[in-house]
Amino acid sequence: MRWNLPGTALEVSPEEMSLVEERFRAMFMAGGIALSQVSVITGLEPYTIQNWVKRGFLTSPQQKRYSLRQLCRILNINMLKDALAMEQICGLMSYINGHMNDESDDIIDDAELYFMFLRLAIHHRDLQDPVQRDRLLQQSLADYQEPFPGAGERVQRVLRIMLTAWAAAQLRQVAEKMVKELKENNQ
Repeated sequence: MRWNLPGTALEVSPEEMSLVEERFRAMFMAGGIALSQVSVITGLEPYTIQNWVKRGFLTSPQQKRYSLRQLCRILNINMLKDALAMEQICGLMSYINGHMNDESDDIIDDAELYFMFLRLAIHHRDLQDPVQRDRLLQQSLADYQEPFPGAGERVQRVLRIMLTAWAAAQLRQVAEKMVKELKENNQ
């Protein structure tokens, strides 16, 4: 079974999920990636990404190259936009990273946040049980170094919301597919 890597247009198998972080980091070994590459990975039009930069949702690319951190911010936003309003997404990102277009006040790197999310998303069936979900969240933050007391709890809250929004978006897609099939069968 293959599924779309959250926030991307890329399909992966469950076995490939453990390699995603390594592959993404390898793409950036020589520096950043171009807007056209970000567009292919995310499935977003280049003007949408440029608009997000103009609106201050992420920092400007350096020499027209996007960093892994910027790509992961885009992936986080893209993943959440199917379930949350952009204002809510900005509030969520600001809750853990202050000003969205200033990386110096971040309590967690966007790449670290995205890869934590992916490690949790692999266990999506276990996330339905609140006790199991909270245990997995605690485990995922075991190595997180808090820049100040309470930062880990903030990250945990955001991850919980991200997981819930992602699950809601998936359920919405399933419902839309069911409605489409219903219409097709009644014609």
